Amino acid sequence: MLTTAINHGIVIDSQNKTKKQLHVGIQGDKIAVLSETPLEAEEVIDAGGLVVSPGFIDPHGHVDGELYAGELSVCQGITTTVGGNCGYSPEDMGEFFKEQERKGFPIHQAMLIGHGIPLRNRAGVYDRYKPACDEEIEIMKETARKAFQDGACGVSFGLDYVPGCSIREVVELARLCAEYGKICPIHTRLLTNEDLYSLYELILVARETKADILISHFVYQYCGGLCDPGLKMLEKAQKEGLNIHIDSGMYTNWTTYFDTATFDLNNIQNNNWKFSQMVVATGKYKGQVMDEELYFRMKEECPHEAVIFFEGIEDEIYECLKKPYAMPSTDIGAYDKGEGHPQIAGTYPRYFREMVRERKLLTLEEAVHKATYLPAKVFKMEDKGVILPGKDADITVFDPAEICDTATYPHMGLPDARPRGIPYVLVAGETAVKEGIYTGSRSGRPIRK
Repeated sequence: MLTTAINHGIVIDSQNKTKKQLHVGIQGDKIAVLSETPLEAEEVIDAGGLVVSPGFIDPHGHVDGELYAGELSVCQGITTTVGGNCGYSPEDMGEFFKEQERKGFPIHQAMLIGHGIPLRNRAGVYDRYKPACDEEIEIMKETARKAFQDGACGVSFGLDYVPGCSIREVVELARLCAEYGKICPIHTRLLTNEDLYSLYELILVARETKADILISHFVYQYCGGLCDPGLKMLEKAQKEGLNIHIDSGMYTNWTTYFDTATFDLNNIQNNNWKFSQMVVATGKYKGQVMDEELYFRMKEECPHEAVIFFEGIEDEIYECLKKPYAMPSTDIGAYDKGEGHPQIAGTYPRYFREMVRERKLLTLEEAVHKATYLPAKVFKMEDKGVILPGKDADITVFDPAEICDTATYPHMGLPDARPRGIPYVLVAGETAVKEGIYTGSRSGRPIRK
């Protein structure tokens, strides 16, 4: 007998962007059958009136083995995340994967090796305002090779966090990724809010190396009126044959840690930012709006907390995510309960609510394609992102009329408030969310590439 049957649902063909009422049979961790008649199984889920989608694949997160972040991810329909982003990752990828396999996890995890930490640190380049020399770059490349052998899917860059990084570092590591068939997700430099050179240099990297480039959280990088010219630059580069995609979230207001170069005083002054644009996301000052006195007090007392920066033009969110080469992403981080940014709990429900139901900018089938099949293709996950016999039984069941986010900013409510309208999520065939509540399942596994 089948392990699980999902009957009477509207099944999305994420590759061809079509839908049909079908009954899905699961045996163990694989999809076994698609049937036009209801199926019997040990566990039967009645999905009448609901959408049966491949599990969402988050192309840009910072879950990295943190259990609560995994729980928040699966509750918003994510069954696979890509971690180690923005240049930050575990150093020993093999050890990380072994630990995750031993303990289990709410969702599957693919991992990138980080350029900022650990590659630069391993090479002894601790000064973020200093470029690496040729010898140090060779050490980085050797460390990256080891990570690839252990299963890392590429090298991530957080150029905003290492302002002194030379373009040569990026080119050499991107060339290595191209050699191994790996991907380069890049959080671009933040030079000023009115500058597109940071995007231009990535096009140069793609042209020089022919590496697969993924530009991280595009709206966060260019949400001050630069999205349209930035997208036009990318489309011109794509016409040259360069393989460039973007991921982007559902918010313009971004967050990062207070001790990064982003919140250095000279960067704030160069961008003409105001302290009042910042809200503390974690720690004892959570929910407080920044002022000059709090800025210097936190730099002294608690520089490792997260801060949200409020800026941007909301319409640019939708313009980005309409593009056929764009994927939704969360930029989720690991926070304590009640802390953080609403993206950690609300991104995918907000995506379907706004892009499909309210604004009608994407059809349901297009939206599912961009959240499932497209990231699976970009990250070369052949068994994920589709509902077909023999493929992984990672499935998200949601109500298209009800799916919505409830999370908000820490000075307004709960950033980790759970969404509505996602009653079931299956990870490797095991029910991880039932009636909207996390079951405690740890059927997620590392994805070694």
